[in-house]
Amino acid sequence: MPIEPGTHRFGPHNATLSVETARKGAAAKAGHDLLIEVTSWEAELDVAKDPAITLTADGASLKVRDGSGGVTTLGDDEKAGIEQTIDDEVLRGATIEFRSSSVDLDPGGTTATVHGELALAGMSRPISFELRREDGRLTGRATVKQSDWGIKPYTALFGTLKVADEVEVAIDAGL
Repeated sequence: MPIEPGTHRFGPHNATLSVETARKGAAAKAGHDLLIEVTSWEAELDVAKDPAITLTADGASLKVRDGSGGVTTLGDDEKAGIEQTIDDEVLRGATIEFRSSSVDLDPGGTTATVHGELALAGMSRPISFELRREDGRLTGRATVKQSDWGIKPYTALFGTLKVADEVEVAIDAGL
């Protein structure tokens, strides 16, 4: 079923925007792969003659929802510490913004290839990803290489535990 024409608005009330991180390094066993949810954001998908997408997110609204792997379970204090580090050292309280430059719908209208600019940590860079409509849902994933936006991936234990440079950003929205 194609994406219906019109303007579609998304946010935490009807969709999930999340970031997935992976660990690497000699001490990777000690760390956790994280599922982080963006809790304050809004997006608009305008399906018209010239389709467009915009998204704005509060960089301070990222909340750690799960940590898999690791030697110990990720507790609430550790989650709060990670959230504080993301806000203070990674995103530095900056707003995250995306604006499409082109949205190409496939002939059936179920897949959109999106190109645009992502403003993250004070730097704007081009990014592309696909959105798919399946079973009444709109889903998509984009790989963000932190260093492309001037972000140094987090390290601990004298650099032996690292967050991988590439993180996955995913959206899952009801239509």
